[in-house]
Amino acid sequence: MASVPKIKTYHFLPCKYGSELLLDIGRIETLKNYVLDGTLHQLSFYEIIFIQEGLGTFVLDENKISIQPRTIIFTSPGQIRRWEIEQEVKGYTLFFEKDFLHLFFSDELFLYRFQYFHQYSHPAEMQICETSFGKCLELLHEIEREFEQIQNDSNHLIRSLLYQLLIVLNRYYAGVYNVQRDTYIHSDFYRFRSLLEQRFLEDQTVEAYTKLLNISSGFLNKICRQFSGLSAQQMIHHKLISEIKRQLHQNKSAKEICYEFGFSDPSNFNRFFKKFTNITPQQYRKKI
Repeated sequence: MASVPKIKTYHFLPCKYGSELLLDIGRIETLKNYVLDGTLHQLSFYEIIFIQEGLGTFVLDENKISIQPRTIIFTSPGQIRRWEIEQEVKGYTLFFEKDFLHLFFSDELFLYRFQYFHQYSHPAEMQICETSFGKCLELLHEIEREFEQIQNDSNHLIRSLLYQLLIVLNRYYAGVYNVQRDTYIHSDFYRFRSLLEQRFLEDQTVEAYTKLLNISSGFLNKICRQFSGLSAQQMIHHKLISEIKRQLHQNKSAKEICYEFGFSDPSNFNRFFKKFTNITPQQYRKKI
């Protein structure tokens, strides 16, 4: 079996501005070696990309996103990505560690309350009107200006601006895809999303999560369908398949992944993967 090159991982530089600051902003056209990396790569942090100009494709996991003006792309840690540029891309990229917001809001579920991160059934991008995109740019310019003259209290101001931007983006996203925009209802759904990200290797049944959440399977399925369009088990399967695909991009055999993900034997693993993708893990690796 041919070896698959290890995927490059970009990590956040927390002390770029002297004291620790877990957020950064940059112009896409000045960060070509990182932002416009044409090889497969992943980030260990969150990123929101704002396209002002350019044409091409942004591949996120297996989803091909068309690059065009007023497009906003949301990426979560660990997603595999690649840029395919046809015409020079200009705009902004905003990236941050989850702790930048957790330290401010003391809410471990904070980022799971937004529809666009860790998405299961809707796209990881949206295209919005010129007025709405302009509102986002205004907030980005304010953040950019604060980075140009960092002060002792800058992190507080930047957090407040980021919070405002995330809320505005959630409203736009909810409007584009006709999904729930309220970020503070049914915390059990957000708790499930958070637990699933952390425990998908250990717990792969709905019953395991209902015990952790102390709710019934019927209620969990109801809120999952309401807010994601999928049942709880479908969300679990979606997460498993996504993670298996990421592992197949690395130098790991299907057999290694099989046992790491808790399957009893390779044949069961192959059947599970083919059920949701219509191809075997080996065939998927050949496509990479």
